[in-house]
Amino acid sequence: MSKSADFARRALSPASAFLLFSQSAIVVTGGAVRLTSSGLGCPTWPECVPGSYTPVPNQAEGQLHAWIEFGNRLLTFILVLSALITLIAVLKSGRRDLRILAGGQFLGIFAQGVLGGVTVLTNLNPFAVASHYLLSTILIAASVSLYTRRHIPCIKKSSNRQSDLFSRWHVVGAFIVVVLGTILTGAGPHAGDVDAPRIDLRIQTAALMHGLAVILLLLITVAFFRGDKTDHETKELLVKFFLISIAQGSIGFIQYLQGVPELLVAIHLLGAVLVWIGAWRIWLSVQRQGMDTAR
Repeated sequence: MSKSADFARRALSPASAFLLFSQSAIVVTGGAVRLTSSGLGCPTWPECVPGSYTPVPNQAEGQLHAWIEFGNRLLTFILVLSALITLIAVLKSGRRDLRILAGGQFLGIFAQGVLGGVTVLTNLNPFAVASHYLLSTILIAASVSLYTRRHIPCIKKSSNRQSDLFSRWHVVGAFIVVVLGTILTGAGPHAGDVDAPRIDLRIQTAALMHGLAVILLLLITVAFFRGDKTDHETKELLVKFFLISIAQGSIGFIQYLQGVPELLVAIHLLGAVLVWIGAWRIWLSVQRQGMDTAR
């Protein structure tokens, strides 16, 4: 192995870790934009205001809202740089099995930028906002896969059909919880702007749907854990997932009773990222075979 390839393989760990952190962080900062009603702090796109890519003095939206939204947009450039470094590390290391994941990250970030522009230009249409978040969910899953597979190839197990089915139900259940969470958000009060449209659905109904999906996911988690063919590594991940999900559900229930205060909503958003990462790691643990060194 050449020195450059060896360096690239060693660089892949910190590069993919920072990419995962960045993909997760931008979800939280995007939530901060919404919770501070700064979604239209920069009312146009790609410019912040007509004629300027940055906020301007005496902007009608207010300096605080403008700079919060502008700061969130700037994080996209950090994501692009992180994805580019990871892609170069993958290409130089000779890890052909990771090229689609790394390239998909790079392209997905640009797609996210375009979708963010659509979100602004549609005055924070709740379905555009939800799509924006769900694309981040997909990119987070891909970055988890990149980080997890940096040393180990993902080889599908063919001898454990029970765990394979459980892992599929589990990750699909987690994604349904996320989707219903975006619908609940779209029907709730934190739209990102006081004049933004909302989903025409009673928040009580949306909360009930979301809560029932969470209960179903927890039941799948318990059944998966009790499965006689579930290995030790997966069981450890399931325990962690269950505990995080219980904490997340408790926060969600408390914030609902308290009228969704901003701080609890922000914590719940971070928890949603952790729950999704946990679910995806469980799926990967079943898809991975042994500790074989990647080719």
